[in-house]
Amino acid sequence: MLGKILLPENAYYGAQTQRARENFPFDHPKQHLEYIYATVIIKKAAAKVNNILGLLDKKKADAIISACDEILNGSFDQEFIVSPYQAGAGTSHNMNVNEVIANRSNEILGAPLGTYKYIHPNDHVNMSQSTNDVIPAAIRIASLTLLPKLLANIKNLEKAFSDKGKEFADIVKPGRTHLRDALPVTLGQEFTAYQAAIARDRQRINMAQEFLRSLGIGGTAVGTGINTHPKYHAFMISELKCLTNLPLVSCRNLFEPMQNMADFLNLSGTFRILAQTLVRIGNDLRLLSSGPGTGINEISLPEMQPGSSIMPGKVNPSIIEMLTMVCYQIIGYDQAIFLSSISGQLELNVMLPLIAYDLLEQIKLLTKAIAVFEKKCLSGITANRQMCQWWFEKGVGLGAILNPIIGYEKAATLVKEALTTHQSIKNLAIKKGYLTKKQEALFSPKNLTRPNIRNEK
Repeated sequence: MLGKILLPENAYYGAQTQRARENFPFDHPKQHLEYIYATVIIKKAAAKVNNILGLLDKKKADAIISACDEILNGSFDQEFIVSPYQAGAGTSHNMNVNEVIANRSNEILGAPLGTYKYIHPNDHVNMSQSTNDVIPAAIRIASLTLLPKLLANIKNLEKAFSDKGKEFADIVKPGRTHLRDALPVTLGQEFTAYQAAIARDRQRINMAQEFLRSLGIGGTAVGTGINTHPKYHAFMISELKCLTNLPLVSCRNLFEPMQNMADFLNLSGTFRILAQTLVRIGNDLRLLSSGPGTGINEISLPEMQPGSSIMPGKVNPSIIEMLTMVCYQIIGYDQAIFLSSISGQLELNVMLPLIAYDLLEQIKLLTKAIAVFEKKCLSGITANRQMCQWWFEKGVGLGAILNPIIGYEKAATLVKEALTTHQSIKNLAIKKGYLTKKQEALFSPKNLTRPNIRNEK
């Protein structure tokens, strides 16, 4: 219909793939292998189910299954050449997979490449399927396959922050609000707060992945299930559960998963939240380690590489800088997924290829960046105890400790005098007779970072 097209002699892909390659000539980025393999798993399951239902004879089904197994073993990775930036919905990707499987299946059965003598990419490999139900299911399977590693790395990050919290539990230092002196905290309390934030973000991701378990495979083009056996959808869910070892379930309404991208946007949104948490914590760590001669310098980061081509001995927080860049990219991908999600019309969202690439890229980037940050930065952070003590003694946030004793107004006057005369709040309060010997204990480090009001009646 569209005329002839030339193919490389030994290509396992076919005309539709080649047209996509020519129409969308982007060498980078490449499709994620996990996404390709998830699509292949769906084809393998469909061949088996269609055979069970009497729609595909065993010889053809076995050939398709064998071809799929070879692909899943990595033998044909180079044959998947369609860019993530392609025609809407993912037809080019789906046909790339169909054609490679069909050509290898025919080869297994003794037919030359490109003849489709026994097995046709549309009639047999794509039997009971449409791009419109295959692609959303493949994105879900690929995401669920990648998420355990990310979640494990996040949990490792939590533990590393918790360990640092315990290590730094006895180090009292000034808190800072609005980047100004505030009441004291321990360095350990700051790190356990980071651990708690990361733990909540992990819980959000865990909750979001539950929605991905629902598959609409079998809805075919618009959700009606046209051109499938009545038992096909249920059989596919069962078979895909076996092939993937994932807790997959039916979405029940087969129209919704091809129209509504909210589950993908929901997951991406949890990555955006995690990214902002990591950026915020990274900014704190850079501030706390700033200097060392002219900054806060309460902690030291591991030295990983020279930080300047002109300033000898300068070392920068390079791992945190990398993490921050990754997180900004995650937020950018989330925005693209958001715009893609609201661009669906009627029975289909054609922006699925972009969602597929960006969502999986988010998972991979976060998985790697978090592991690098935990290993090469967080685990090696040390406390500068002398600097924490020095800043603690100079901080005027301690004035709030006196509020219950002398009142806010008198304490404010004392703080101003301390700043002017460069005396400590404690010494000045004692000098003025505001504190009794018994009340001096209020300023002991162990009493400064926990509830301190007792009813003496």
